[in-house]
Amino acid sequence: MPQQKKNISFPSPFEIAIGLTVISIIWASFATLDTGEKVLGRTWEVLGFWKDGFWGLLEFTMQMVLILVLGHAIAISKPVNRMLNKIANLAKTNTQAVMITGISTMVAGFLNWGFGLILGAILARKIGEEAHANRKPVNYSLVAASGYLGMLIWHGGFSGSAPLKVAEPQHFLMDKIGIIPIEATLLSGFNLKINLILFLAIGVTLFALSKVHFKTNFPPELSKKNKKVFQKSSSGFSGIIVGGIMVVLALSEIWFQTGQGLGFVHLNYINFLLFGLALVFHINLSSFVKAIKNAIAGASGIILQFPFYAAILGVLKESGLLVLVADFFVKISSPVSFPLYALFSAGLINLFVPSGGGQWAVQGPVIIEAAQKMNLSIPQMIMIMAYGDQLTNMLQPFWALPLLAITGVAPKELLKYTFYFFMVGGIVLGIGVYLAF
Repeated sequence: MPQQKKNISFPSPFEIAIGLTVISIIWASFATLDTGEKVLGRTWEVLGFWKDGFWGLLEFTMQMVLILVLGHAIAISKPVNRMLNKIANLAKTNTQAVMITGISTMVAGFLNWGFGLILGAILARKIGEEAHANRKPVNYSLVAASGYLGMLIWHGGFSGSAPLKVAEPQHFLMDKIGIIPIEATLLSGFNLKINLILFLAIGVTLFALSKVHFKTNFPPELSKKNKKVFQKSSSGFSGIIVGGIMVVLALSEIWFQTGQGLGFVHLNYINFLLFGLALVFHINLSSFVKAIKNAIAGASGIILQFPFYAAILGVLKESGLLVLVADFFVKISSPVSFPLYALFSAGLINLFVPSGGGQWAVQGPVIIEAAQKMNLSIPQMIMIMAYGDQLTNMLQPFWALPLLAITGVAPKELLKYTFYFFMVGGIVLGIGVYLAF
């Protein structure tokens, strides 16, 4: 009788976070052991560092939850839904369907990663429904993959976790690097040029892929409408009133803080603005609350994982392992090669820590320590870590789960196209980082 094959499942992101915790504790216990010190005693000490650091990123955790949830809420609002219907109707050919979805998603992802993630999925779904109903030949798998492209460009955009975090007062690396305004990171010529080239390169890739012969294959779910728009209720225009005040207050900073340029733009500012916009877009409070309840499930991974990343950060800093790792990179690299090490190591780590904020908490201190020893530009090194983090989102299925659920596309169908995006993005970012140094 033939043996049944066992299904081998990849560990969940939460299981990976716990696994990284175990590795960091064991590594720190042995790597920082003093001569004559017992392993058991040192391990107990390291566990104390882990416990003390567990709640060290509570504010950062809430900021990341809000930036996802509020972006999601805006994406499923009635005005955005009307806009997406109009955009979907513009796609008359396969090339138009792919290009419209990809470009719209990248623009949205650059503005806010949560907004881009959900908007791309909904737009791909709408274009698929339109093509299916009218029997248009469309490569729906490629359209769906194009709806994920916001995650390839997000960390260099206006919701980038690392550059926004270091722009706010009292961030967790304040004593090392001070406050770094977004003019030096997100709005720097270095970042804007790389993002423009990346945007153009992916656009050319989308065009080329759309011309390749394909077999039209729509999933059965497309025969049913998957529209979830929250309608106007008896609470009137309360959302516009409250949200409008918040938006006006946020935008007034541009006039009243002219002395410090855009130094006021950080995670709390972005979330305050998003909160106001979400209220305005949903018109009333009832619709807004329903949208938040709908969006909150997508933030469960952040809520569960971030305390463990904070605890890992506590182990790295307090045990001295952080300095040892930074010294290792200094020894094996040069000021020219280290940025490339940082880029591709960030991409590798993102496969195991699928969160830009969580990765910044764990890897950011190591990169900063090594960069300071080599006298490298700290703002540029922050952006390089951000590029590596976003690059391997094209291989990491964690953030693709909402898109897969909305579009009905199988993971392997998505991956066969996002792999091309990964390759093109890797070439563009690798050359860009190399030339910059």
